[in-house]
Amino acid sequence: MRRVLAAAVPLAALALYLSFPRPAGPEAARSGHHRREAAADPILDHADRLLDEGRHVFREETFGDEDFWGGQLRLHEAIAGQANGGVGPGLSPRAALSLGLKVDAGALPAATAEAVRRGAVNLDDPAVTVELLRAGAVVGVKGRFDDGGRLSSVGIACALCHSTVDDSVATGIGRPLDGWPNRDLDVGAIVASAPTLAPFASLLGTDEDTVRTVLRSWGPGRYDAELALDGKAFRPDGKSASTLLPAAFGLAGVNLHTYTGFGSVTYWNAFVANTQMHGKGTFFDPRLADASRFPIAAKAGFFDIRSEDDRITPKLAALHFYQLAIPAPRPPEGSFDADAAARGKALFEGKAKCATCHVPPLYTEPGFAMHTAAELGIDDFQASRSPEQRYYRTTPLAGLFTREKGGFYHDGRFATLDAVVDHYADTQKLELTPGERADLVQFLRSL
Repeated sequence: MRRVLAAAVPLAALALYLSFPRPAGPEAARSGHHRREAAADPILDHADRLLDEGRHVFREETFGDEDFWGGQLRLHEAIAGQANGGVGPGLSPRAALSLGLKVDAGALPAATAEAVRRGAVNLDDPAVTVELLRAGAVVGVKGRFDDGGRLSSVGIACALCHSTVDDSVATGIGRPLDGWPNRDLDVGAIVASAPTLAPFASLLGTDEDTVRTVLRSWGPGRYDAELALDGKAFRPDGKSASTLLPAAFGLAGVNLHTYTGFGSVTYWNAFVANTQMHGKGTFFDPRLADASRFPIAAKAGFFDIRSEDDRITPKLAALHFYQLAIPAPRPPEGSFDADAAARGKALFEGKAKCATCHVPPLYTEPGFAMHTAAELGIDDFQASRSPEQRYYRTTPLAGLFTREKGGFYHDGRFATLDAVVDHYADTQKLELTPGERADLVQFLRSL
């Protein structure tokens, strides 16, 4: 992280900064677009409403999960620290940034952002983290405060894992980039810092120390959604069973089956909000009642969740609409060799046969985009954990540069695009020269 700490300002001054009116963001400026037409067109009006509501859900909505993260795990106490009404040393901004948490510069008053740029904010004081939460500036983490102004709980939103920032103020501090996978985020280490993991230990039928060991084995940019279904913490080869956080952009027009065939993205939204975020909603999948394959899910009743106060289902439509609206980002200028990419495009659509599955311009398959492990030349461990037990999705390739950190494929088994190309060239017996393989990589970088 760029060195931004010089001299600390008093916390009272920071609190004053944070009390300044928040500058108008993109939503406030969104008076143009097609608002005038929408007044006379119910379809445009509906689209506008869903887009605005969906962005809010994606960035801000916790679905009531603070009752779990705060009420049961008491994660807010570990964040605040003993000096601020919590326990332990607390989570300083510097430590939070090192764990991959991001700060939305748009939620900060201009004076605060400028103080960060000058290195005039104490990034080693957990009280500053509390103030950032009070300002709503920590991406995907929502603080709740009691009448006395003390941090009393914390909840999480979709943006925690599926957004990052552009680092325009400092590393980890900038404008939000929705849909980008946060490959810096160490979800396991953050959850492991909670004062108690008793709810997880009870669910998994083990002790808290074992749960912490598993959580800390994940590493940055990784998460294991199936752990709470089958209890399998590690692969047969001893590696973590966690997988990489996926992108949530470029989904329009794409078969929305998730990577191992659990169901569609809309299924996954409901599944994650109910069983992973621990929100309050409704979720039904009788396949998860199979205790032989999903002993944890069957025991917990994840196959049929019915909350009296359903805070999830009414928001799923807008969330899905917003996800479909997020375009895949273009690669940075100068990040690939344009001439080599042009040659690679011809190879991609011809000799290398990549376009057989990754059909332009979607760069996935129109229709059933699911393949067996044997077709891909890999093991079926992750696919075997899903109800369908066999499929991997043909991933859309646009915006690949955002996914380089942590590796490629669902589990990051290929560290580089070169390794991906080599794998297919070898398993598919493609007669590609080293130069042709290099050109293919440059084309992939250009998408």
